[in-house]
Amino acid sequence: MCGIAGFIDSTLGRQEAEGKIQQMLESIAHRGPDAQGVRIEMPLVLGHNRLAIIDLSEEGNQPMEYFDAIITYNGEIYNYIEVREKLIAKGYRFKTKSDTEVILAAWREYGNKCVDHFMGMWAFALWDKKEKVLFCSRDRFGIKPFYYLHEDRRFYFGSEYKALKQSSLFSSALNLAQVSRGLQLGWLCYEDETYFSKLKSLPAGSNLIYNNGHVVVQKYWDIHTEQANRSSEKERQEKFYELFTDSIKLHMRSDVEVGGCLSGGLDSSAIASGIGTFFQKTPFKTFTIYYEGKGKSDVDERPWVYEVLKKYPALQPHYFSPTDQQIAKSFDRTIYHADVPIASSSPISQYFLMQLASQQKVKVVLDGQGSDEYLGGYMHSFYRLIGGRLKQLRLAAAHREFYGHVNEQKFSVMKSFDVLLKSLITGFQSEQSLYSLEYKNYFPFLPNDSNINFNLNKTQGSRLNNFLYHLTRTTSLPTLLQYEDRNSMAFSIESRVPFLDHRLTEYAFSLPDNAKIHHGETKKILRRSLSTILPEAITHRKDKKGFVTPGEIKWLRGPLRFLVDADSSKLDFLDQKKIKSLIDNFKKGENKYATFVWRIAVLNYWCRQNEIF
Repeated sequence: MCGIAGFIDSTLGRQEAEGKIQQMLESIAHRGPDAQGVRIEMPLVLGHNRLAIIDLSEEGNQPMEYFDAIITYNGEIYNYIEVREKLIAKGYRFKTKSDTEVILAAWREYGNKCVDHFMGMWAFALWDKKEKVLFCSRDRFGIKPFYYLHEDRRFYFGSEYKALKQSSLFSSALNLAQVSRGLQLGWLCYEDETYFSKLKSLPAGSNLIYNNGHVVVQKYWDIHTEQANRSSEKERQEKFYELFTDSIKLHMRSDVEVGGCLSGGLDSSAIASGIGTFFQKTPFKTFTIYYEGKGKSDVDERPWVYEVLKKYPALQPHYFSPTDQQIAKSFDRTIYHADVPIASSSPISQYFLMQLASQQKVKVVLDGQGSDEYLGGYMHSFYRLIGGRLKQLRLAAAHREFYGHVNEQKFSVMKSFDVLLKSLITGFQSEQSLYSLEYKNYFPFLPNDSNINFNLNKTQGSRLNNFLYHLTRTTSLPTLLQYEDRNSMAFSIESRVPFLDHRLTEYAFSLPDNAKIHHGETKKILRRSLSTILPEAITHRKDKKGFVTPGEIKWLRGPLRFLVDADSSKLDFLDQKKIKSLIDNFKKGENKYATFVWRIAVLNYWCRQNEIF
């Protein structure tokens, strides 16, 4: 795990180029404190900050050259041993034990198709010295970031916004379309767009080729949503268990200590239980954030964590409860490292979680991101399932799913009616229509915002699968992965996400809806497949919580009060009268639009921090 930066710029002299790459690397030094390397072959400049995880020797430092190619790379290829063995059989020889050298050899053997052979997370730029072509790639889910600027024959890239700000091509002009999506939908990224007009992001599952001043972006992978799997329930569970087990084992490959985030939820508990089962003799520290005070049960997941620890006492738990003073003091650094105006309070808890892991000298953590998105873990997945059944006129099936959900969650009559109404609407409206309706009716402040588009086109398969596809590719997971990367790398930690093994995801999408949600039970295939290793209480846990915090309301009225007290008049692209009314009403005790107030206040803080005005 590392920080990468580089450029192709013939307008710079060598001395100026050396200074520029040093500025870029220094801005993201937190991503790789173990070594720094630069390779200059004018007009090409490649830079690398290394966080040593695999092959800790100096031979693993980057940029690395193999035959006629040079690479700067961030990430992990978990199956590098298997790929290397295949390449050795073809006659390749290796000087290091690193996965970096395997990427270079795979490029020499397979060319652009090399990424099809990789299982892992990556963002890299590889220079083919013979062809004079820069080949860049980002992993299937976009776990690792890759940003770039391109103008004529000048091309700059880096791991974070910060690195690209050092380029003369960078402009602080805001991309108001993305600002609006962040405010009204909570999306912090969309396709190749960022918060800055000129700064682009390489989309997940895509390659970029820079050749003689031209940039071509090509998608190499996507999720197929046709539900073609016809195996028995027992066979499905056995297959899911097999894929999950293999993913855990691959994600534990490391030459440094590995730990794990443990919230007490189903996903992080599944990973910790997997470690407790498959790596019984391997020391494994777990990290949990909680908050004390009134409403403690809502912000303290330790009782669920204790269930995991009772079953696997060899796990080594570590806990931390941030105080109001620590939250206020750390807010500036949290936003600085986030690169974007965070859309909720949850990333702050994650920031402290990574800080806790860093204090325990852990350089790699496993986290549970991804499962909710493709296995139907969110409560609003039920609307799509029930609505889909209604649209198909499968009324009995819709009735069973509706009452299963209502009974499991013990909803009131009013809440049950709300679920039914939303299911009906969802059943006969596309994702595009639903999100457009939400977008246009949730305080549309920006001028001409009706022209700000997003594409949630229909995929193959069921109504539910269509929804899960967009959660995974567009609406939810990309934002969560951005938080994951920035918070972990703020403390020079590599965060790995075993549920985003693409084989596991592809398999889940091939299954029928009732393998994911069934009679009020979310993530059925996960619960049933892993029931032998999960604590029983976790297996049957039905409530759903995110990364718990006391919440936007309490913090905006407490340690982060300064956010709503700040002058927001320079957000002149927003309707100032509406903003003032919202904030004033919040200060008077109205909580209805607290999330929106949070987003406005944080955007204002972020703009000031980034000297937008």
